[in-house]
Amino acid sequence: MVSFEMNDRKKIGLGLTGFGVFFSFLGIVFFFDKGLLAMGNILFVSGVSLTIGLKSTMQFFMKRSNFKGTISFGIGFFILIIGWPILGMIIEAYGFIVLFSGFWPTLSVFIQKVPVLGWLFQQPFVRSLFDRYRGKRVPV
Repeated sequence: MVSFEMNDRKKIGLGLTGFGVFFSFLGIVFFFDKGLLAMGNILFVSGVSLTIGLKSTMQFFMKRSNFKGTISFGIGFFILIIGWPILGMIIEAYGFIVLFSGFWPTLSVFIQKVPVLGWLFQQPFVRSLFDRYRGKRVPV
Protein backbone atom coordinates (compact mmCIF):
# COMPACT_ATOMS: atom_id res chain seq x y z
CA MET A 1 0.00 0.00 0.00
CA VAL A 2 1.30 3.47 -0.90
CA SER A 3 1.84 5.86 1.98
CA PHE A 4 0.52 9.38 1.48
CA GLU A 5 2.21 10.91 4.51
CA MET A 6 4.40 13.93 3.88
CA ASN A 7 7.85 13.37 5.31
CA ASP A 8 10.78 15.73 4.80
CA ARG A 9 12.11 13.80 1.80
CA LYS A 10 8.79 14.16 -0.05
CA LYS A 11 8.56 17.86 0.81
CA ILE A 12 12.05 18.46 -0.58
CA GLY A 13 11.17 16.38 -3.65
CA LEU A 14 8.04 18.42 -4.32
CA GLY A 15 10.06 21.62 -3.90
CA LEU A 16 12.70 20.42 -6.35
CA THR A 17 10.02 19.37 -8.82
CA GLY A 18 8.40 22.80 -8.54
CA PHE A 19 11.74 24.55 -9.04
CA GLY A 20 12.36 22.29 -12.04
CA VAL A 21 9.11 23.36 -13.65
CA PHE A 22 9.87 27.00 -12.80
CA PHE A 23 13.39 26.89 -14.29
CA SER A 24 12.08 25.16 -17.41
CA PHE A 25 9.44 27.87 -17.76
CA LEU A 26 12.10 30.56 -17.36
CA GLY A 27 14.28 28.80 -19.93
CA ILE A 28 11.44 28.92 -22.44
CA VAL A 29 10.58 32.54 -21.65
CA PHE A 30 14.21 33.58 -22.09
CA PHE A 31 14.26 32.28 -25.66
CA PHE A 32 15.24 28.68 -24.94
CA ASP A 33 18.22 29.37 -22.71
CA LYS A 34 19.91 25.99 -22.54
CA GLY A 35 21.37 26.56 -19.06
CA LEU A 36 17.99 27.22 -17.48
CA LEU A 37 16.36 24.38 -19.40
CA ALA A 38 19.06 21.92 -18.36
CA MET A 39 18.80 23.05 -14.73
CA GLY A 40 15.01 22.67 -14.89
CA ASN A 41 15.30 19.13 -16.24
CA ILE A 42 17.83 18.10 -13.60
CA LEU A 43 15.73 19.57 -10.79
CA PHE A 44 12.53 18.00 -12.14
CA VAL A 45 13.96 14.48 -12.42
CA SER A 46 15.69 14.69 -9.02
CA GLY A 47 12.48 16.03 -7.45
CA VAL A 48 10.41 13.20 -8.87
CA SER A 49 13.03 10.73 -7.61
CA LEU A 50 12.90 12.15 -4.10
CA THR A 51 9.12 12.37 -4.07
CA ILE A 52 8.27 8.82 -5.11
CA GLY A 53 11.56 7.14 -4.20
CA LEU A 54 14.51 5.97 -6.27
CA LYS A 55 13.23 2.42 -6.72
CA SER A 56 9.78 3.56 -7.87
CA THR A 57 11.35 6.09 -10.20
CA MET A 58 13.54 3.46 -11.83
CA GLN A 59 10.56 1.10 -12.16
CA PHE A 60 8.49 3.86 -13.74
CA PHE A 61 11.10 4.92 -16.29
CA MET A 62 12.17 1.34 -17.10
CA LYS A 63 8.67 -0.06 -17.58
CA ARG A 64 8.31 -1.61 -21.01
CA SER A 65 5.32 0.59 -21.87
CA ASN A 66 7.33 3.73 -20.98
CA PHE A 67 10.46 2.97 -23.02
CA LYS A 68 9.47 5.26 -25.88
CA GLY A 69 8.91 8.19 -23.52
CA THR A 70 12.05 7.50 -21.49
CA ILE A 71 14.25 7.30 -24.57
CA SER A 72 12.68 10.43 -26.08
CA PHE A 73 13.14 12.36 -22.84
CA GLY A 74 16.78 11.25 -22.57
CA ILE A 75 17.62 12.02 -26.19
CA GLY A 76 15.89 15.40 -25.89
CA PHE A 77 17.93 16.21 -22.78
CA PHE A 78 21.16 15.20 -24.54
CA ILE A 79 20.31 17.33 -27.58
CA LEU A 80 19.52 20.23 -25.25
CA ILE A 81 22.90 19.87 -23.53
CA ILE A 82 24.88 19.80 -26.78
CA GLY A 83 23.38 23.12 -27.83
CA TRP A 84 20.12 22.69 -29.74
CA PRO A 85 17.54 23.71 -27.13
CA ILE A 86 14.47 24.06 -29.37
CA LEU A 87 14.83 20.62 -30.95
CA GLY A 88 15.73 19.13 -27.56
CA MET A 89 12.64 20.61 -25.91
CA ILE A 90 10.38 19.35 -28.70
CA ILE A 91 11.72 15.81 -28.29
CA GLU A 92 11.56 16.10 -24.49
CA ALA A 93 7.97 17.36 -24.64
CA TYR A 94 7.00 14.34 -26.72
CA GLY A 95 8.69 12.04 -24.19
CA PHE A 96 7.02 13.85 -21.29
CA ILE A 97 3.59 13.46 -22.87
CA VAL A 98 4.16 9.77 -23.58
CA LEU A 99 5.50 9.14 -20.06
CA PHE A 100 2.83 11.00 -18.13
CA SER A 101 -0.22 10.52 -20.37
CA GLY A 102 -1.71 8.09 -17.86
CA PHE A 103 -1.87 10.85 -15.24
CA TRP A 104 -4.04 13.32 -17.20
CA PRO A 105 -7.41 11.95 -15.96
CA THR A 106 -6.19 12.10 -12.36
CA LEU A 107 -4.89 15.61 -12.92
CA SER A 108 -8.20 16.73 -14.40
CA VAL A 109 -10.12 15.46 -11.37
CA PHE A 110 -7.66 17.22 -9.05
CA ILE A 111 -7.90 20.50 -10.99
CA GLN A 112 -11.70 20.37 -10.84
CA LYS A 113 -11.49 20.34 -7.03
CA VAL A 114 -9.18 23.40 -6.77
CA PRO A 115 -11.30 26.42 -5.74
CA VAL A 116 -10.81 28.93 -8.60
CA LEU A 117 -9.57 26.58 -11.32
CA GLY A 118 -12.27 24.08 -10.42
CA TRP A 119 -15.02 26.50 -11.35
CA LEU A 120 -13.37 27.17 -14.71
CA PHE A 121 -12.80 23.49 -15.48
CA GLN A 122 -16.37 22.57 -14.49
CA GLN A 123 -17.90 24.74 -17.20
CA PRO A 124 -19.88 22.67 -19.72
CA PHE A 125 -17.53 23.16 -22.68
CA VAL A 126 -14.34 22.33 -20.76
CA ARG A 127 -16.01 19.46 -18.93
CA SER A 128 -17.14 17.93 -22.24
CA LEU A 129 -13.52 18.01 -23.43
CA PHE A 130 -12.39 16.15 -20.30
CA ASP A 131 -15.20 13.62 -20.65
CA ARG A 132 -14.28 12.95 -24.27
CA TYR A 133 -10.65 12.47 -23.32
CA ARG A 134 -11.62 9.94 -20.65
CA GLY A 135 -13.62 7.99 -23.20
CA LYS A 136 -17.11 9.04 -22.14
CA ARG A 137 -19.03 10.31 -25.13
CA VAL A 138 -21.11 13.37 -24.42
CA PRO A 139 -23.86 14.43 -26.84
CA VAL A 140 -22.95 17.68 -28.53
